[in-house]
Amino acid sequence: MKYFSKDCEEGYPGELTTIISYTFSEDEWRIDYSAATNKRTVVNLTQHSYFNLSAGAESILGHELQLNADAFIPVDSTLIPTGEIQSVVNTPFDFTSPKKIGEDIELDNEQLKFGLGYDHCWVLNGEITENPRKVAGLYHKPSGRWLEIETTEPGLQFYCGNFLDGSITGSGGTAYQHRYGLVLETQHFPDSPNQPTFPSVLLDPEDTYQTTTIFRFSTR
Repeated sequence: MKYFSKDCEEGYPGELTTIISYTFSEDEWRIDYSAATNKRTVVNLTQHSYFNLSAGAESILGHELQLNADAFIPVDSTLIPTGEIQSVVNTPFDFTSPKKIGEDIELDNEQLKFGLGYDHCWVLNGEITENPRKVAGLYHKPSGRWLEIETTEPGLQFYCGNFLDGSITGSGGTAYQHRYGLVLETQHFPDSPNQPTFPSVLLDPEDTYQTTTIFRFSTR
């Protein structure tokens, strides 16, 4: 898939040419992102696919999630990052070991109140390289379905469908009810242009934006 963004489209400088490649095999979905510009600009691409490994039979609260991330990014009441990076230790945001999504979601926690649940970016462990590294696992025990995620990106935004209300219809006419879908967006950190300590999302004309994410499916 290819998209050409004109100079100053939506306020962004430069003519940006973006190519997204989906590659499917028997057990994986690979997404390769590439972009080039003729002026210095901001690029931070991701995707917003909803997953429910129960095939919509139940909410995602019983899914077990593991994130290879020792820290997450707190947000303010408008869900904009504060610029801090906070340890997940002794917080509801600790998914370093597999944990049911619903286990801590109703705890009295300011960050959970801001997001009406989880809607935050985790700081992924491991060095950023050209080769995707394993960063997350999602498991639905009743069906045995297992999803692993590999990426070259430094962050992962986990959103657990807090604002779903049945108005969006998915595959087979299934309505996405409250917390019946979750999103695992591999990306650079949100609001990076305004946070000097975050990894840069600036793209110069002499460089090419290149990133890869792999969703791998199996059963356990």
